[in-house]
Amino acid sequence: MKLTYLFHSGFVLETDTCILVFDYWMDPARVMPGLLESDKPLYVLASHFHEDHFSPHIFSWKEQKADVAYILSKDILKHRRARKEDANVWLAKGGVWQDERIRIAATGSTDSGVSWVVEVEGRRIFHAGDLNNWYARFLTDDYRGGLIHSEEFGMDIDPAKEEKQYLGELKNIRKICDSFDLAMFPVDGRIGNGYTRGARQFIERFRVGLFVPMHFVASGFESAWRMKEFTDTQGVRFWCIGKEGESIVF
Repeated sequence: MKLTYLFHSGFVLETDTCILVFDYWMDPARVMPGLLESDKPLYVLASHFHEDHFSPHIFSWKEQKADVAYILSKDILKHRRARKEDANVWLAKGGVWQDERIRIAATGSTDSGVSWVVEVEGRRIFHAGDLNNWYARFLTDDYRGGLIHSEEFGMDIDPAKEEKQYLGELKNIRKICDSFDLAMFPVDGRIGNGYTRGARQFIERFRVGLFVPMHFVASGFESAWRMKEFTDTQGVRFWCIGKEGESIVF
């Protein structure tokens, strides 16, 4: 299988029998035009309505390619970013869709929409969407519980409660499976101190063959590479993505 980094949280996974696109936003390296010429069927997944994970541009692909299936999170429809007829299926947490090639389960998120568990050609793939321990930076050694006001978010946050929700979502995913051949997961330096905490907690709870960082555009490629020190200690292969359009075979 060949995985190609598009941008932000966007990836293309090409298998022997099909092509999967996750959370397309932008394609600076112009990967998609060539793939749209492939004879392989195309599956397009979008985890939620945020513009950095979903672009209506994906619907133009069906004008260039006949065999395209759209598997989208229901919150995209709820926020009127697309029409009901635009997708082959709309999934919320707990929903499952499959055909003769692929099985897709929608799992939980700590933000909008869902995360994805995909089974294809005997491999199990995870794309986190915006599932993460987003308020980890507030969980400092001197934190004793309760609300913390965030000037950045303009709101009071209970980081312990947020982490509990996150770990609960991981527990629910473990009820489906406890291992992934490939996991794409946010490693976003904008969180501040502890920005790898959510990814580390994920790896501690699942067996992972290849761990791929995402959602790091604002903080830079090098910020995501910080995870490699931890994955090395866990015996997990890590992809140090260096540019848009780069690929890895696994």
